[in-house]
Amino acid sequence: MEPAAPAIPGAIDFTVPPRLQELLGRVRAYVAEDVLPAEREVADPTDLLASWPVVEGLRDRARERGIFTPHLPEEWGGLGIGVLGMSLISQVCGVSGLASLGLHAMAPDEGNMHILLHAGSPGQLERWLRPLAEGRIRSCFAMTEPDVASSDPLNLETTALRDGDEYVLNGRKWFITGAEGAAFSIVVARTGEPDLKHRAYSLIIVPCDTPGWSVVRDPGIIGAHFPGGHPEIELREVRVPVENLLGEEGAGFRIAQVRLAAGRLAHAMRWIGVAQRALDLTAQRMLERRTFGRELARHQALQFFLADSAMDLYASRLMVLHTAWKVEQGLPHRQEVAMAKTFVSEAFGRVMDRAVQVFGSHGIATDEPIARWYADARAARIYDGASEVHRMVIARELLELAAQGGSTAGACGDLG
Repeated sequence: MEPAAPAIPGAIDFTVPPRLQELLGRVRAYVAEDVLPAEREVADPTDLLASWPVVEGLRDRARERGIFTPHLPEEWGGLGIGVLGMSLISQVCGVSGLASLGLHAMAPDEGNMHILLHAGSPGQLERWLRPLAEGRIRSCFAMTEPDVASSDPLNLETTALRDGDEYVLNGRKWFITGAEGAAFSIVVARTGEPDLKHRAYSLIIVPCDTPGWSVVRDPGIIGAHFPGGHPEIELREVRVPVENLLGEEGAGFRIAQVRLAAGRLAHAMRWIGVAQRALDLTAQRMLERRTFGRELARHQALQFFLADSAMDLYASRLMVLHTAWKVEQGLPHRQEVAMAKTFVSEAFGRVMDRAVQVFGSHGIATDEPIARWYADARAARIYDGASEVHRMVIARELLELAAQGGSTAGACGDLG
């Protein structure tokens, strides 16, 4: 008998690098020892500004543990952790809405830090990034508008017209996360003629105390609660100096892409984190709750709930981590980001729907976490790109490959 051929060394390595393992250990300890106990101090989870001292206390603990702003470069007080590392950290933090806030690694501030690092002038970095990175101020990102379908960004109507050495902004924005109490906003506004399409839009920094900037109302939403709410904003003859332009005029959408991939992956990993916590609670309840003379865990139909949720989480983790790896390697990743955002947001909804069913009346009680997470899951399919828009992007890539007469495998994750 011939000896067996030597095994070919595998090229796929799913181990977490030692530096990240150590950091993730510190983040897990932070969540277990500081964040989860702090949840009891929050009077109203839908109004985190009212409990802002709790967040500030968690930020002090994060600084003491050396895990504050892990996404920022070391020269800005961070740890220089890339997209893959932040995806893992976000998963750990996802078990509590307070965790990423405590690390100061939560939208919209996290995304705005990335944009400023990418496109900010030295003066803008010192004036806006420095206090934002240190946690002394908050910010918001103003893109979505109430009167147009913002899934098609070429619909946006807010204008920024040049008048000498100033821009004059007029328009309305809404669902502007964190706007209440924010020090500044990065506003998406049209600076060119519509026929320029994407190149007609720019990013402009607007201090929120500028005359003409006003919070109209906060309509209140289901799920996705953040400090500063999600209010509607009116900009009426808002004047800011031209040096508040980020990057070049007409480069707004290109610059905004800096925040989108990492931001969508961070959201996805946070959803995975809270879905895992919900699954843990669901499994525990099934072991403890009895119906018809036996534990819920002994009913096969409910066992299938657990199995399906486990598969949703497994697939979700692999999709996000592979996409994050592609981002860090500088490989094309738009297709994978769209697929990950869509799949994970919907998997989150499926896991939460099963949890509600197992918890029964406790699953729809709004003073208990399952119902709040269920609402979060429904909102996840809308913000950061509706599922239908991402599906359009995914399908377009598939059809382009098919039109070239080749396989569509390259638009299905490109895994060989």
